[in-house]
Amino acid sequence: MRPAVGEPLRRCTACGGWEYGGAPGCRRCAALVDDIVEDAWREFLTPMLGTPTPPLPTATPTPTPTATPTPPPTPPPTPTAGARGAGAGEPETRGTGGRAPGAEGAGAAGDERAVAQMVAEEPDRHDWRVFDAALDRLTCGDCGDRLGRGLAGCPGCDLANGFRYAAIETDRPGVPPGNEHAIRVNVSVVRRPHGVSAPELLGRSLFLPFLLAGALPTTRQAQRTAALLRGAVTREEAAALVDVMSAEFSR
Repeated sequence: MRPAVGEPLRRCTACGGWEYGGAPGCRRCAALVDDIVEDAWREFLTPMLGTPTPPLPTATPTPTPTATPTPPPTPPPTPTAGARGAGAGEPETRGTGGRAPGAEGAGAAGDERAVAQMVAEEPDRHDWRVFDAALDRLTCGDCGDRLGRGLAGCPGCDLANGFRYAAIETDRPGVPPGNEHAIRVNVSVVRRPHGVSAPELLGRSLFLPFLLAGALPTTRQAQRTAALLRGAVTREEAAALVDVMSAEFSR
């Protein structure tokens, strides 16, 4: 379950960093990030079909960033507070082109894949977490991985990954406008790490725990943090700098 707004950060018992912030290299943190979308899928699907089945296994190994830490990216443009659908600079489209393996099969599993296919065809009608979980249950017809999770350059996965930003993003009460969009972007990057550079992955993973707790750096704060991070040599040094700068993030 994702942290509540204002909930104190907790250390991961596996990697020692803040929970969620060690993904994708830390398996426990990666599982916590996956639970952000899986919890929403369970809440969405259970009233219709009962307990959901696990997502498809990924066919793509998860790399660990090895490049020297460099500044985290400037936060994404702040969208209008409240629900977001298609637009705001993101592609407004329908249909991911994925297929639901065995969707014609009998039983709850086949029904669930059919629901996943339906959700994938109408991203602007569903919460982004539900949409992401739906893609996890579909197979890319080009690479055979989970739809949207294949290597960068796969036509089907690149297309589906772009559709993510047509899904609804609703800021939680008590957070700065745009917090949910920032969470949405960072979760997407952490769950598909091979789609970005190692420096960007590092920055987004380290910022994620603070975003989940309800914080949001301004562009100026992000730029200042980036300047400080230029001197970081290790992931631990980069994490320590983000910890210090987080005291200034909007809440």
